[in-house]
Amino acid sequence: MISKYITTPIYYVNGSPHIGHAHTTIMGDILKRFSLMRGVPTYYSTGTDEHGQKIQQVIEQSGLPADQFLAAQAKEFKDLFDRCNVAYDLFMRTTDTEHMTLVQGVLQDLYDRGMIEKKEYTGLYCVGCEQFKTTAELDELGRCKDHLTEPQKQTETNYFFGLEQHREWLVNWLKSSDDLIQPESYRREILGMLKEPLEDLCISRPKSRVWHGIELPFDTNYVSYVWFDALFNYVSNVRRGDAADFDFWWSNATHLMAKDIIKTHIIYWPIMLRAAGFEPPKHYRIHGYWVAEGGQKMSKSLGNVVDPNDVIDTFGVDALRYYLTKNMGGSDAHISKGLIEATYNTDLANNIGNLHSRVLKFVFKRCDGKTPEPAEIAEPDRELQNYVAKTLDNIVNTVDLITLPDTMKTFLQIADRLNTHYNDAEPWKMVKDESQQNRFLSVCYVMLDCLQMFFRALHPIIPEAAEKALVSIGIKTPSLEPVAVSFSPDTLEPGTPLGTIENLFPRID
Repeated sequence: MISKYITTPIYYVNGSPHIGHAHTTIMGDILKRFSLMRGVPTYYSTGTDEHGQKIQQVIEQSGLPADQFLAAQAKEFKDLFDRCNVAYDLFMRTTDTEHMTLVQGVLQDLYDRGMIEKKEYTGLYCVGCEQFKTTAELDELGRCKDHLTEPQKQTETNYFFGLEQHREWLVNWLKSSDDLIQPESYRREILGMLKEPLEDLCISRPKSRVWHGIELPFDTNYVSYVWFDALFNYVSNVRRGDAADFDFWWSNATHLMAKDIIKTHIIYWPIMLRAAGFEPPKHYRIHGYWVAEGGQKMSKSLGNVVDPNDVIDTFGVDALRYYLTKNMGGSDAHISKGLIEATYNTDLANNIGNLHSRVLKFVFKRCDGKTPEPAEIAEPDRELQNYVAKTLDNIVNTVDLITLPDTMKTFLQIADRLNTHYNDAEPWKMVKDESQQNRFLSVCYVMLDCLQMFFRALHPIIPEAAEKALVSIGIKTPSLEPVAVSFSPDTLEPGTPLGTIENLFPRID
């Protein structure tokens, strides 16, 4: 049986969750829901990265015991994801016993097989990245390009894991499938990095500097490098049962991430997996950054930071999910409360919400609160049904992270087509003409039938509003089970009582 395993990165808990965390996690949820609609068993994990020097610093600053501080921070992330209607299967923490045991087992195995060696090293260390940097990875001022701070020169004795002997294999693997990395530009970027020899990866930190981490099983004076610890969450998440469970999920793993962590995920991680005896992941899906309106970097001092909780308070969770889905593919995208409000009013209130409201209220009033039963479906109405069914089938079967903005355009095109058809048919005039009663019933039935297909397909993106819309049409809420969904005309049963009709998206002025 085909399966799918979707992961987000696990998020550092040295601060509160921001719009980037919400975005990646919501996208994973949407892809999971569409996968289930294709009948594919799907496992989805997210969580928090709770080790390393940056986390240690904020623990010390907080004055709280480490476990108390970490539990509170992890809860803040989990609460946001729950509020965003994210249907994850596992919220993991790197302080979980199952995870730490697996990491120590891998480290011991690699050490026993002579793949880890101890040596002295002098390099430029960026605390923000928790990585040693080469001069090629710094900007013209000698700063880390991500954190714009000068790395510290450090000489330490540490444990190292060799990468160079795997470089040729890695290059060949990266070229083995056009669908491995999307967008394609990121594969080209990684292949460019691999034109030069790979330095050994420092996989430890001395406890004298970093006490907060997973202790090396073969040397208690050291803890694991935070990335060596964190990356193995993708394995430990699905290795908590028997081997058959692990093979079932890991055989089709898809990693979602922002573009800033592709080096660790696409160079270090496949090599680490190969050395530990695991197959590499099947897919990487990479998105850009959210920037403030006008392309300005978000900054608390500038007052242009978009807080996902604030957006939900103001517009509702579906408005947040809709905006993030519509506007971010593989490149950077702009966001502000003003842009979200404009999109909410234009797309959700005036278009999708208004379409639902006017059709349902009219049919409820004119058809005795039930789905009408025409003697036959008129040809123009049948053409509309066929168009909607075919288009929605294509969406469900082809949706992907980087094509989600195009998917949203298609949904809006369907809504426009439905609005136009309804306006042109003018059923409010037909209902007064006895000779047009069958066409009147045909239009009313087909609009309801198309709307139930439309909102079933939109459910992964705006689940709260879609459920309200489906209830109003007398349709059961879609389940989070792997049940293949196909769209075809006339699946709505005539005589079905219509439910409560709510205003899905009240206009915000």
